Amino acid sequence: MPASKPKHIVVIVADSLRFDSVYQNGEAGVSYMEKNGTQFTNVSSPACWTLPATASMFTGDLPHTHQATTQTRALKKDALTLAQILKQQGYSTYQMTSNVATTEIFGLDKGFDQVIKTWELAEQKGLKISQLLVLLGKQRIRKKLFSRDAISESLSSDLRAGSVWFRSYYKLLFDHANHIMEDHDKRGESAFIFINLMETHFPYHIDQEFKFSSKNPFKNLKELKTLFSIINQTFLTKENSLPNGSGLKTVKSRQSKSWDLIKDDLDEFVRSIHEDKENLVVFTSDHGENFGDQDWVYHFSNVTDACTRVPIFWMDHNGITPSIKDHKTSSRLLFHSIAKKAGYTAVNGEDLFNNNIYNIPISQSYWYNNHGKTLDKYKYNQFCFHYEGMRYLKKNGSWARAASTAYEDGKSEMPFENLGENINPIHEIVEDNEVKAYLEQHLKEFLEFEQKIK
Repeated sequence: MPASKPKHIVVIVADSLRFDSVYQNGEAGVSYMEKNGTQFTNVSSPACWTLPATASMFTGDLPHTHQATTQTRALKKDALTLAQILKQQGYSTYQMTSNVATTEIFGLDKGFDQVIKTWELAEQKGLKISQLLVLLGKQRIRKKLFSRDAISESLSSDLRAGSVWFRSYYKLLFDHANHIMEDHDKRGESAFIFINLMETHFPYHIDQEFKFSSKNPFKNLKELKTLFSIINQTFLTKENSLPNGSGLKTVKSRQSKSWDLIKDDLDEFVRSIHEDKENLVVFTSDHGENFGDQDWVYHFSNVTDACTRVPIFWMDHNGITPSIKDHKTSSRLLFHSIAKKAGYTAVNGEDLFNNNIYNIPISQSYWYNNHGKTLDKYKYNQFCFHYEGMRYLKKNGSWARAASTAYEDGKSEMPFENLGENINPIHEIVEDNEVKAYLEQHLKEFLEFEQKIK
């Protein structure tokens, strides 16, 4: 008889992984997940970087509601999280993370019995010169390295956290997750485990330890320069400093290779914890990444398709027939769907599997203050929604639109075109009154929050 709710719930997030990095040839290349799960192929994240995107998965809310944004930097105190709900449903809760943005620093530890940080779990190893050079690109690290506290424990902890940029630790996390589930199985208890993998995050692991894409030292120097520019968001502070096309192409290929690095072991790990077991397993990405799409680099303050479209594989504990869902939806609904599977009923019709107004993708971004030097032209927030194959974007008081990207056809992302003054697509394009009211309400709340944080 099928289990009424999952024994264990495991959510695996590949940080920053683009949809088209997974589906490079129309297929993801993860045979177990493709044959035993539901694939969602038209999902948008509500946000463009780890903190707000993860907060949306943890709360089911849009960024203006959970308030963990580029500018506010903290989950609101009264937010109800998935970990809290699953604790109420009888699950012990664990976060295993390789990204400091999901920890107590920003309030995303709320509801977890234990937060296991990769850099604390891993054995401390010496940093290579190339690794140290990249760390020096971070102003906060530079200040510490050249100050009197350079030998303090705080620096040691900071460098250890930075080690996830330079080594692949996913096998360590998978092994530890297995131990947690085995321990709970012996006691007849259930566990919720959230796993953040950093391999697909900048600078995109293409081997077990950091290495350049080429053996040519001149190409490596150029690649290092591009990596420096991206991590420092140079183009936000200096005119004409966007990395060139060939450099971005090299960096983009690194993420595709990072997916190739982990996908077989990831698929085997999912099989080992799902096959013939009553566990719910979900694999996804928190957000995508930019490599020049819409003239942006990296992420933070944008809502392009590349930075918001994410893959989702859902392996149900009751063995749902494998399928592909291509309706437009939002990854924030993972909160509702997982909570419902665990027995939580107050989801008000919101569900990843549905196709109603709640599934209309809405993405938001808030401009990034790059050490107080961000150019005025980048100081804007954005509200974007998908409707009938088009994306509608509001920024700087006016609307623009662009077609959703057809990655399966190998097409490039379409640029946004301005709709002109006094044109509001919610009023003039959306015909369904219920949809219109839903979008107007969220836009109103977004604008109110925007005024509040000013």
